[in-house]
Amino acid sequence: MPGFIVHQGAAVLCSHGGQASAVSPNPRVRVSGQMVSVLSTPYCIAGCPFTTGGSPQPCVTGQWIMGAARVRAGGQPVILLDSQSTAVPNGTPMSIVSTQTRVRGQ
Repeated sequence: MPGFIVHQGAAVLCSHGGQASAVSPNPRVRVSGQMVSVLSTPYCIAGCPFTTGGSPQPCVTGQWIMGAARVRAGGQPVILLDSQSTAVPNGTPMSIVSTQTRVRGQ
């Protein structure tokens, strides 16, 4: 499915509302002046309030599972608005709340 390409300034949240940010996006490809995220880009999650049984178990990191089928940056599929991900240690998905709206990929 075509979708907008996710960049460093995109708003990404874990399922519990923690703020996820790209640790090392691709430095050679930019959209809207910011580096793009690729399949291998790790995300750091801060402020996850998830608790189970009274003990905190916040999401700490996130990783993309599926990226674009046709568009690559540095040999890696770029991340699109509808890409799938998982957060560690809970296994819940991350959600892309907003991203640039000029460049699409498939």
